[in-house]
Amino acid sequence: MQRDHGAHQALRTLTVDKVIVEADGGSRGNPGPAGYGAVVFDSHRGVLAERKEYLGVATNNVAEYRGLIAGLEAAAELGAREVSVRMDSKLVVEQMSGRWQVKHAAMIPLADRARRLVAGFDRVSFTWIPRKENSHADRLANDAMDDAHLVGEVRDALADNAVAAGGAAIRSASAVESAGVDAVSAADDALSNPAPAAAAVTETPRAAKDSAPGWTGAVGRPTRLLLLRHGQTELSVARRYSGRGNPPLTALGREQAANAAKMLGGKGDIAAIVCSSLGRARETAEAAGKALGLPVRVLDGLIETDFGAWEGLTFLEARDHDPELHARWLGDPSVPPPGGESFDVVRERVEGVRRDLVALYPGANVLVVSHVTPIKTLLQLALGVGPSLLYRLHLDLASLSIAEFYPDGGASVRLVNDTSYL
Repeated sequence: MQRDHGAHQALRTLTVDKVIVEADGGSRGNPGPAGYGAVVFDSHRGVLAERKEYLGVATNNVAEYRGLIAGLEAAAELGAREVSVRMDSKLVVEQMSGRWQVKHAAMIPLADRARRLVAGFDRVSFTWIPRKENSHADRLANDAMDDAHLVGEVRDALADNAVAAGGAAIRSASAVESAGVDAVSAADDALSNPAPAAAAVTETPRAAKDSAPGWTGAVGRPTRLLLLRHGQTELSVARRYSGRGNPPLTALGREQAANAAKMLGGKGDIAAIVCSSLGRARETAEAAGKALGLPVRVLDGLIETDFGAWEGLTFLEARDHDPELHARWLGDPSVPPPGGESFDVVRERVEGVRRDLVALYPGANVLVVSHVTPIKTLLQLALGVGPSLLYRLHLDLASLSIAEFYPDGGASVRLVNDTSYL
């Protein structure tokens, strides 16, 4: 998905060596409707760039970090070499200065992204300032949160379309634990001994659950993400790391996609289809699009992990090629493959997609066609668990899982690794 940074001032064509970045973020509810603002000044306080964005439902701290990231990105685009960051978030300033640890799971990938941006400059300093001295960024952040009304208009239009289209309600399924344990969840294509699909039981009709909160306390109708993994490719057959490579579906893979499409077409009541930009996911999504009579929207954030130099290798080949790094990668989501990206980075972009989908399709069913790591990451976000899920959960080719995200910030997982239609 192309990230919309809101209406922001175009960057000047000139290059500056030293800039000041002021950033702010806010959430009306914490968590609640959130947004950030960032402004880049020259040494004379002339405005070089502005950034703002409505984030959907998020916390204050997430919004603050997103503001920092946007400000650093703008400074990098200007060619700045030295950056003075000024923020009224004590948490962000202390964590980025190295005086406080980043402990919250949701903050780790954001802090990691900010540190990678910092590393691209010659010098970066962080200074806490009172809120009254951060008024420019604060105004941009509030403008961004006010943009929620624009998102509301999109929601209303989508709701009207859904009513007009009609269709039967999906009787989704509830999950039990997956029986399989993989050594590397993000590389299911590279491992052997796939586990059996998880069993499922029929849930109560959706309408019955909208009248009152369930035992978890979540209120309202959730955005339901139907998470479909793509069908088989040649790299799947050979159990090789398959990230940014673009192998097409095999004959069996096309059959798997057709069977999944037939099942989804019979259920109906799907408001939108989104997928990764890679061919194997697009082929699978287009089959579903034909069955449902819906267009397919490509979102770059749903692309598979970049395995870098390990692309196309088997598990054993990658381990033998980089034994120490491979061992650390297996247990630490912040460690990337050589020339690739870490699972923490994947989580950050997938979280952005999740926020967008929840904001644009409230209370609707959305088919998400993607790969092992993004799907497991969405399940991880819904369960609120740590990265161990990435290494322990098995997902079969063309399997369906379902995660729900509620407007009050709650979430649940209702189905994992269903392959009964194949």
